[in-house]
Amino acid sequence: MSARPRLHAALARPTLTATRARLRSLQTRVLPRGWVDVVRQILFFAGAYLAYSLVRGLVEGDAGAAFQHARDFIQIERTLHVFVEPSIQAWASGSHLLMDFSSWLYVNAQSSITIAALVYLYVRHNRSFYFVRNMFAIAMLIALVGYTVFPTAPPRFLPEWGFFDSVSDFTGVNVSHGSASMNALFNPYAAVPSMHVAFALMIGWPLATLSRTRVARVLWRLYPLLIAFVIIATANHFLLDALLGALTAAASAWGARRLGELRPAAWRFGHAAVGAG
Repeated sequence: MSARPRLHAALARPTLTATRARLRSLQTRVLPRGWVDVVRQILFFAGAYLAYSLVRGLVEGDAGAAFQHARDFIQIERTLHVFVEPSIQAWASGSHLLMDFSSWLYVNAQSSITIAALVYLYVRHNRSFYFVRNMFAIAMLIALVGYTVFPTAPPRFLPEWGFFDSVSDFTGVNVSHGSASMNALFNPYAAVPSMHVAFALMIGWPLATLSRTRVARVLWRLYPLLIAFVIIATANHFLLDALLGALTAAASAWGARRLGELRPAAWRFGHAAVGAG
């Protein structure tokens, strides 16, 4: 080999080594536990949510009881002088932009926003991701119990109180209590607890705790309140539904903390998740 090719090879080796090091560093940041753990978490959430959706659809409950429970909620709130849902929706409906935003956020809060938050937690705060994952699993179990023992019609099914379905107006998909029962993955009477509020708290609290900037912390703390407004403005939940959703999130956090005591290295919030799965 001549001197020039040997020189080129010698110069190329450090460059190739540096490139490989950068790629390994990038993979470590994006896949902190490797591809196997990524697939495991995807399968966990996909399986849990599919089971949650199937059971939620199967435990549709009695329509008569669901509407009676909704009327009972209205009576309780009127007695407590907090039956403000019709007024909030009427006020929000004065702005077409606000109603479209609320309807869009209601549709996306439990899907794209929650998924994006979970992906961010996994990539940037992996040591805390498994605690949040366990919270979600516990919350969905609690919700299924609520749907089974206390089916409740959402406010949008009670137009006599001035409610209307803004989400169907926004999406063009008309979901009534008659047609929704035909979908095995959908329970039209699954209003208690509000999982929109529960999900918002279960991603809002961790992200507010982990955020480094004050603005981000404030925004994530306000996110559950925004979702509470959205579920009422779109006539999908009562105030009591939101309160029970918040209690579901609190109980799930307590349960996840107890699980964290069983595997502190893997499941505790903010601690290194060595061997987590």
